[in-house]
Amino acid sequence: MLKKSWNSIFVETFYRTELEKESSPKFDKKLLVLFLTTTLSLIFIQYLGDLNFIQSLDNSFINNCITSVRELFPNRRLFELVYWVSIIVICYFVIPVIIIKTIFKQNLSNYGLSIKGIFKSYKIYVLFFVVMIPLILFVSTTQSFQHKYPFYKPTNESLFPNFVIWQCFYFLQFFALEFFFRGFMVHGLKKRFGYYSIFIMMIPYVMIHFQKPMPETIGAVLAGMVLGSLSLKSNSIWLGVAIHYSVAITMDLAALWQKGFFY
Repeated sequence: MLKKSWNSIFVETFYRTELEKESSPKFDKKLLVLFLTTTLSLIFIQYLGDLNFIQSLDNSFINNCITSVRELFPNRRLFELVYWVSIIVICYFVIPVIIIKTIFKQNLSNYGLSIKGIFKSYKIYVLFFVVMIPLILFVSTTQSFQHKYPFYKPTNESLFPNFVIWQCFYFLQFFALEFFFRGFMVHGLKKRFGYYSIFIMMIPYVMIHFQKPMPETIGAVLAGMVLGSLSLKSNSIWLGVAIHYSVAITMDLAALWQKGFFY
């Protein structure tokens, strides 16, 4: 079973993708735009996604807008997280979509948003999730994990509504992230770099985990390879979104359980 899954995820996908690779060494405007978009998107998220940085600009108009919107939220932490997700959705999804439609002039289905045959390899995704569960339960016992997760920590309140609201935005964050790394980057690079587009994508993907616990950062290497390969294999990110969020919410619930939230 494991050998068959390995061949299906990696070996077969490698040879099929390499056959589709363009070998002509010519200037590629699309690649230039893709690399610049990727770089600028990561910069914008790092700085514009940080409310403390935005407020340090000391712009009265921006600060007044932030104050007005914050009043719509029950607490500051939920507002900070929703703001962060909003920036991620803009940088990881909205901007790449504009680039794909206006500059590349291609369909979004070419970048992992195809729904055709998305359940064809569902057993591999289920297997990946089953393997992850005991690892999550193990690392959930560590202090660094419990300090980091969940991002929104319920204090003297039930899970509904604030924690549930956060989880809805958390899902949007994973959708945008999967589209950016396993859709926009992997499918945008595959014609020139073939299967190795996964490893190009994996570098910035791992780097965005640097502020997280070390085991999770190391795990991002494996996750990047598996989810990237599955995206190339199925031409879709949808099950990748599902498995990524399933792992994330399991991590959150495991952290809450370790803190005694459920008993």
